[in-house]
Amino acid sequence: MSTERTPRKLHVVTHGCQMNVYDSARMTDLLRPLGYETVATPEGADMVILNTCHIRERAEEKVFSQLGRLRLMKEAQGGQMMIAVTGCVAQAEGEILAKRAPFVDLVVGPQAYHRLPELIAQAHRKTGAVIDTDFPAEQKFDHLPDDAAPQGVISFLSIQEGCDKFCSFCVVPYTRGAEASRPAGGVIAEARRMVASGAREIALLGQNVNAYHGEGPDGHVWSLTRLLQSLSEIEGLERIRYTTSHPNDMADELIAAHRDNAKLMPFLHLPVQSGSDKILRAMNRKHKADDFRRIVDQLRDARPDMALSSDFIVGHPGESDTDFTETMELVRETGFALAYSFKYSPRPGTPAASLPQVEEAVKDARLQELQALLRAQQNEFNAGTVGLETPVLFTGAGRHPGQIAGRSLWLQPVVVQHDRDLAGQIRMVKITGANPNSLSGTLLDKELIAA
Repeated sequence: MSTERTPRKLHVVTHGCQMNVYDSARMTDLLRPLGYETVATPEGADMVILNTCHIRERAEEKVFSQLGRLRLMKEAQGGQMMIAVTGCVAQAEGEILAKRAPFVDLVVGPQAYHRLPELIAQAHRKTGAVIDTDFPAEQKFDHLPDDAAPQGVISFLSIQEGCDKFCSFCVVPYTRGAEASRPAGGVIAEARRMVASGAREIALLGQNVNAYHGEGPDGHVWSLTRLLQSLSEIEGLERIRYTTSHPNDMADELIAAHRDNAKLMPFLHLPVQSGSDKILRAMNRKHKADDFRRIVDQLRDARPDMALSSDFIVGHPGESDTDFTETMELVRETGFALAYSFKYSPRPGTPAASLPQVEEAVKDARLQELQALLRAQQNEFNAGTVGLETPVLFTGAGRHPGQIAGRSLWLQPVVVQHDRDLAGQIRMVKITGANPNSLSGTLLDKELIAA
């Protein structure tokens, strides 16, 4: 008689930041030994995980809308589908979610997903949702399996979670908890496994990644700079990035690393949120607009080809026309290769949510004006790369036959006409064209820059 276990189907839906993408991949790794194999659609799945984000307005309603569709699928399967809600909505709205959607089996916060196997077992034994939204004393990373599924040529690695900044608009400290950094030894070991599985570029992730302060193998606390140096010594790892950073943790030694560490890419995401000191105070950012300008100048002195991306919020409570004008001036002075901009949306439980709000029509108009400027700067930056001869890390096939695709030093997608796969290789490319969201180029040499 065969004892082979029939695979169970797992479908994972991920919303939000790249850290959620990483978390979803690690939850999949956790469930693989239990016989779960991922499938592309929820229809007929034995388990569906909604990994949620709570940053933007109406995040909860999007989750409940998806849950409504899943309820129908679960009923069609005679109630056999297990539904789990994980991530920041689960953390913030756990009890409410369980009451509004009693067909949900698991509600698991982002600090507890390493306990999924035992929580699933509990769910099979009881009626009603199993809820785990605690902030456990142990780090979840210490309990994750080593045999992670390969992510590809470009891989993501979480090294830090949580935030102690308590910006007035942000729920992260309440949903992800206080800042916690992984021990450097575990980060390095996971990075080595990623490289052995084909990664050539690793992006280090954290809610406030440049505040990293993990214990090093030598027993001392390591900064991000020290960790970056150690990672750069891994043979086969050619490129390193990190995101997301806070201006207040942009230490001089980290800025110098952009000059001295050849594997650290000249592209940095550094959210400033506003160009108005008044609004920065209201946001509890603890830096001024000129502090950001000084950091930008230092980065560009250290690495002249440094490109920047940032985040902006318009319509924060108290923002006047003058405040918005100061934001626009900062954007014009700085020049961004890429930026993300949003209307302020009140997040329950945050200090700014209880303040008098800016009218929606005003927020809409400001956002359109800001996004037009940011788009023009992105187009200008991309156009400025035309004619450059630059190394490109190829990641795989392009969208169309005969194309291969890769990433520039500045993270732009680059498409080249070529007749064979160069995934994992770095080759010199001449940029010949700039599109709104990608570059086109011509392969210059037949030799690898890095194997």
